[in-house]
Amino acid sequence: MGGVDGIAVTKRDTVAFGDLEQHRRELTAYCYRMLGSPFEAEDAVQDTLLRAWRGLDRFEGRAAVRSWLYRIATNVCLDMVNGRQRRARPMDLGPARSPDGPIGDQQPEVFWIEPMPDGSVVSDGDPAAVAESRETIRLAFIAALQRLPARQRAVLILCEVLRWKATEVAELLETTTASVNSALQRARATLDASDLTPGDPVPSLDESHRELLARYVAAFEAYDMEALTSLIREDASQSMPPYELWLKGREDILSWWVGKGAGCRGSRVIPAIAANGAPAFGQYKPSETGSGFDPWALQVLEITDGRIGELSFFLDTDHVFPLFGLPAHLDA
Repeated sequence: MGGVDGIAVTKRDTVAFGDLEQHRRELTAYCYRMLGSPFEAEDAVQDTLLRAWRGLDRFEGRAAVRSWLYRIATNVCLDMVNGRQRRARPMDLGPARSPDGPIGDQQPEVFWIEPMPDGSVVSDGDPAAVAESRETIRLAFIAALQRLPARQRAVLILCEVLRWKATEVAELLETTTASVNSALQRARATLDASDLTPGDPVPSLDESHRELLARYVAAFEAYDMEALTSLIREDASQSMPPYELWLKGREDILSWWVGKGAGCRGSRVIPAIAANGAPAFGQYKPSETGSGFDPWALQVLEITDGRIGELSFFLDTDHVFPLFGLPAHLDA
């Protein structure tokens, strides 16, 4: 603590909260990868920034503020994960189901990987860095991270995604470099078994992809199964949290849409903010009141080799639609 004209001055006086706040987006991305939920990530970041602000007077400045914030965020996330069941996707729970079978149990929202708007975690700037950020928030990659023990998860994200040196991670986690390298090796082995790496490419949306998505929206709103057949990969998958149901193969997906999922007929589909590096849409079903359309699902679509390869329908619209700026109702 220093002084000016006899008046005590603390670090909190000289470091504005905005100096901490500028790290919010990257901290949100880190906490989302750790926790698998945008809402928990926001809570973790808020807790991190408040702890940092309150602790500024104890910050000795030996490390950069950014590194110090990551240390606090890591500890917050480890506390949140401790003793809790890992988040997952329906395909992590068992084999695909028959489109004619039961829809499965409805699990609570704390059970599932939840979608994250790209704008909350992906910064503008260098195209290569933006592409890499999008790759490391893919739903499948976030789900794979949740399979790792919490400290291995932190090590892999810091080393493989954020490109920290093992020595830097060891200092942050207050452990040895050898321990970090061992944890990283085990984490890589787990990801290799899931056929995912932090660098798996996400295709950028070019004109052909935008045309594909426009055709999908038109075909889905028309409920034209023949047109949809030409847009969806034969080996595509579909999931529908909070239900355990997931489907594998275009034939089963379309059979479900005209069978137990036929209530989606007549839906409206509007563009939403991109989610997890993929195009997203708000789906609205005809309202039971007979007036307009009510929220039904956030559709997140992954494109592979020019066709739709994965469809994730998130039904928790009370929480997800406001997060993505989608209206609570569509007029007719």
